[in-house]
Amino acid sequence: MGLVKRLVVDVLKPHQPSSIEFSQAIARVGVDYKVRLTVVEMDEKTETLEVVIEGNDIDFAAIKSTISDMGGSLHSIDEVEVHSEADAG
Repeated sequence: MGLVKRLVVDVLKPHQPSSIEFSQAIARVGVDYKVRLTVVEMDEKTETLEVVIEGNDIDFAAIKSTISDMGGSLHSIDEVEVHSEADAG
């Protein structure tokens, strides 16, 4: 099984929590997660985001749960980078 190193997802979220709070919550899921959030579109009640998560071994289920817990909805997985465990050393 491979290790997920980079994940790019499309997310719809309400204006609150803020983008900073949303990014921080995702980053706290892993000890080494780096999160980059870009607001792609904004309307009266929601924001469409591109969220890039990088880390040594990203836990997709935990990321998805955190997005949901913060009122967001995962629309799509747009990019994934996986390394074999042999490459991890």
